[in-house]
Amino acid sequence: MRVAIVHYWLVGMRGGEKVLESLCRMFPQADIYTHVYDPAAISNTIKKHKIQTTFIGRLPLAKTMYKRYLPLMPIALEQLDLSGYDLVISSESGPAKGIIPTSPAVHICYCHSPMRYIWNMYNKYYESSGLVTRMMMPPMAHYLRTWDVATSNRVDGFIANSSTVAHRIKSYYRRDSEVIHPPVDTQAFSPVPRRELEDYYLMVGELVGYKRPDLAVEAFNRLGAKLVVIGGGEMLNHLRKIAGPNVTILGAQPFDVLKHHYARCKALIFPGEEDFGIVPLEAMASGRPVIAYGRGGATETVVPHKTGMFFEEQTVEAIIGAVERWQKVDFDPDDAVFRAAQFRTDVFVDRFSAYVSKAIGGSLFLAQAS
Repeated sequence: MRVAIVHYWLVGMRGGEKVLESLCRMFPQADIYTHVYDPAAISNTIKKHKIQTTFIGRLPLAKTMYKRYLPLMPIALEQLDLSGYDLVISSESGPAKGIIPTSPAVHICYCHSPMRYIWNMYNKYYESSGLVTRMMMPPMAHYLRTWDVATSNRVDGFIANSSTVAHRIKSYYRRDSEVIHPPVDTQAFSPVPRRELEDYYLMVGELVGYKRPDLAVEAFNRLGAKLVVIGGGEMLNHLRKIAGPNVTILGAQPFDVLKHHYARCKALIFPGEEDFGIVPLEAMASGRPVIAYGRGGATETVVPHKTGMFFEEQTVEAIIGAVERWQKVDFDPDDAVFRAAQFRTDVFVDRFSAYVSKAIGGSLFLAQAS
């Protein structure tokens, strides 16, 4: 069975690329197609595969300014020649599913989310953009939405990474989907004895506006409790300017530092709304609770009053209230570890394999697996 995997862009190792790694292990002979590829930013697991870019990758400054070329990506996808493949898997967050599969190939879309910047987060992106971008966004977004909906009919089966995303797929494309949560390497994390716990809360993730790291920093400025922030991004310098003496902004850190802080924090603070959110599960795999905004993927992973606590509004006051309420909860680290284990990588592989086997007919897939 010949397999092609179409991934939106390969310029870093985030949640979507972790899913891609699992797909690469499942389909070791698969070819990968993407708009932009930066080998220095991609894992060896992915680099072992044949990787081909669309013409977007040959445009000026494509590795850093790829989003500027978003209006050209539909044309780029439709120029890909995928004839000869039996199975095409599109990994969708940016444009990826709009390829033209050749019959009788089966096209399965693993959807991390319909493009946020033209759908559910359009207004936030619009409001935070400069004048020229705001002038261009309405017609560009209209064109991309029309194309995005039309190309949903080129997909034989949708897989959503969460119930939140499944709802978006139904709302925007009028298509049903099966929820298969992303793989989480929970075995890479482990709890520490209670005596090794330290007196700080932790926030981890890319420091961008929609994740609302500013709310966490302001909340702990008021609380006076210690907060450690790990992650890089466009808001890094701003957060360092507004952080009080009790808030430590570490920026991006290597895995060993991240693992150390996960295992020893009092709790993870998770103020953004994510499509799924791997960070809370990494914290729980480390035996620590999660205090999260009660929307999006966190509602599918955190168990209220057992492995964490939700706050219902994205406000400083709501975060402060949740932290204070959590201090009264009797927390068992084993509950968090057990919950995280339900999202292990092998669970993803088993469920994805079963879906593909059903979609293309068991004989082809079993031959590939053997």
